[in-house]
Amino acid sequence: MTTNAEESQTRPRRRAPAGAAVLREDVTEAIRAAVFEELAAVGYARMSIEGIARRAGVGKTAVYRRWRSKLHLVLDVVSALAVMGLPVPDTGSLEGDLRLLYEVTSRALRHPVASQIIPDLQAEAARNPEIAEAMQKTLREGQEGVASKIIEAAQRRGELAEGLDEDLAMDLISGPLYWRSVVIRTPKLPKGYLAALARGTTEALKAL
Repeated sequence: MTTNAEESQTRPRRRAPAGAAVLREDVTEAIRAAVFEELAAVGYARMSIEGIARRAGVGKTAVYRRWRSKLHLVLDVVSALAVMGLPVPDTGSLEGDLRLLYEVTSRALRHPVASQIIPDLQAEAARNPEIAEAMQKTLREGQEGVASKIIEAAQRRGELAEGLDEDLAMDLISGPLYWRSVVIRTPKLPKGYLAALARGTTEALKAL
């Protein structure tokens, strides 16, 4: 009579299915980086899984194992920007916090890759509700998340009144620089512009 122990020794071991292999994080990050580069180079409409795979140095299968389409890949990459976040300034004053925020944001928006990708995705967002939703989430959770913390800190210091219109405050903080850098795409901001913007926005917020 065969014992359970003997059965376990003679029974062939099952191999893990190929699809259960752990996805390598370095490959995933290489693909994400390739998406940014490909978007900047050819735009969303002309971007292809083949081009992304070639730029990342992987096969198309590696891409499709992670994302089922070009759209889902781009949505994932765009949504990931939201959780990266911007540093929350802590200079001790509202004007100082806004100045630092504008300096960091301005550098990010002037980056060659960002300056190409953002307008292109905005154009696609007008035609694709899923991209529009992802873009809105990215902008709101990124820029506005930091701006709301700046407002809260200023209220604790007594620089701003409690109960101000937060939506209007967000428009005042985020709108002008975004208009200059992304909409009309001013190649170079005038000297002293960010300091003047921080000063003017501070006065406008105090008047709310």
